[in-house]
Amino acid sequence: MPEASADALAPSLAGEEYEVEIGPVAHGGHCVARTEEGRVLFVRHTLPGERVIVRVTEGREDSRFLRADAIEVLEASKDRVPAPCPFSGPGRCGGCDWQHAKPGAQRRLKGEVLTEQLQHLAGMTPEDVSWDGTVEPAPGDKVPAGEVPSWRTRVQFAVDDEGRPGLRRHRSHDVEPVDHCLIAAPGVEELGVERREWPGMAGIEVTAATGSQDRQVVLTPKPGERLPIVELDKPVSVLRAGEKATDKGRLHRVHGRDFVRERADGRTWRVGAGGFWQVHTQAAELLVDALMRGLTPRKGEMALDLYCGAGLFAGALADRIGESGAVLGIESSKRAVEDARHNLAGFDRVRIEQGKVETVLPRTGITEADLVVLDPPRAGAGKQTVRHIAGLGPRRIGYVACDPAALARDLGYFKAAGYVPRFLRAFDLFPMTHHMECVAILEPAAKNA
Repeated sequence: MPEASADALAPSLAGEEYEVEIGPVAHGGHCVARTEEGRVLFVRHTLPGERVIVRVTEGREDSRFLRADAIEVLEASKDRVPAPCPFSGPGRCGGCDWQHAKPGAQRRLKGEVLTEQLQHLAGMTPEDVSWDGTVEPAPGDKVPAGEVPSWRTRVQFAVDDEGRPGLRRHRSHDVEPVDHCLIAAPGVEELGVERREWPGMAGIEVTAATGSQDRQVVLTPKPGERLPIVELDKPVSVLRAGEKATDKGRLHRVHGRDFVRERADGRTWRVGAGGFWQVHTQAAELLVDALMRGLTPRKGEMALDLYCGAGLFAGALADRIGESGAVLGIESSKRAVEDARHNLAGFDRVRIEQGKVETVLPRTGITEADLVVLDPPRAGAGKQTVRHIAGLGPRRIGYVACDPAALARDLGYFKAAGYVPRFLRAFDLFPMTHHMECVAILEPAAKNA
């Protein structure tokens, strides 16, 4: 059947304005509202209970819902503050969702989202997962209303056609030029990337390691363009991203190291360019502490670290289970596997395998494990992997999640496989955005009966 022509599509409602009362927060950094005609709106730059004028940014007459920005506040929430960032607001930088909300209100909204996702996708209440409903700030992130914690150690800047660095607008490839970013860590800002022009570049990724002075810049040139001479305000390593079709995803060292050194759990970790490391300055320490307190590793145990990245959790486990224990890590990224093997070379009974968890885990021949840690990507682990983990009969499972919907779905799968949360903790490791990080510790259901 031929596709409908553009003329046959329902008329766009972009640009239409409505006066609405804002309802509850929803997953994704927006709140829900309805027009008088009953149309569902997902509205950014507003807060529950406000009365606002919204302008539609996406959607057609036949769309299930419309996306919109609040462009005028008629009745403001007591939790509203003037956005500290001069680049925030409707149609501008899309990096932050809650610049206009008090810090405590941001955490409360995130708690409401997590509660709703648990109920909707797992059929669980906060009581069912032994969570008190709070989203915990990182130490040092408690700032007064109107101030912003500088927490982000890795920032991806886009570059506009005039060579000006900036950040993407919400759900857009358009660039909002910026001369500073309030949530960027001091180590990022001290390089001065935003204060110079970058002709011929498509993007600039800046990393400032925590616990060392390592600074790194990855430049992505536009097709056919050459790299500029990089002169920044502090010493920095420089890498270039591959631009040819056969070279996509590869990074080439131009100057300095092709890795940074991070510090967490009493040791130094090498993290290669493009590798995964938590972006909040305190996230690695907080998550290791939460996991180890919940798992209570014992000498001689067998542990798995799935989606292990540079080996942070595998190393923490190995430290605690001792020479008589063993740890297997699985990671799909070749570079991350190289880093993990380097970082954990001092542990004789730690092995790192490369490949997708759902493929490699069944091939290991492992039939039982005492502890399992998993830190899957945003989509979650999925039913197949959850069932396999449960089939190993671990004493405890530690699940680290960056997406509440994926966490809730997987907790539902674990429940069906006989594992329930012993407790859950939520951390506000992405202030000003809608993101959060959660740690759930699970045990066999029979133990909690």
